[in-house]
Amino acid sequence: MRFAADENFNGHILDRLRQTFEELDVVRIQDTSCYGASDPAVLEWAAQEERILLTHDVQTLVSYAYERIEQGLPMPGVILVPNTLVIGLAFNDLEILIGVGQPEDFENRVIFIPLH
Repeated sequence: MRFAADENFNGHILDRLRQTFEELDVVRIQDTSCYGASDPAVLEWAAQEERILLTHDVQTLVSYAYERIEQGLPMPGVILVPNTLVIGLAFNDLEILIGVGQPEDFENRVIFIPLH
């Protein structure tokens, strides 16, 4: 699976994921041409790159993700991790999703952490 971490995604969580999953294919948006781009542009880029987006942005990005789904546009998936969630809890749920998930499990979905 391929992931992209939104601009403000917690680097500590990302570091732990990379340590746990040595082959994890994840890029940070700030390391791409999308740095500073609007949410719709980031989602379009993620779709073109077939990357599931990791984000803390519940305010705006999630609504744009749902719009893409409603419009029938490609959307590899969004995983929303509230930035108020304890890092250990966020990591545990992400570890489960990444460890057992397949790309099709995320396609056209917005998944909220913590898992219930």
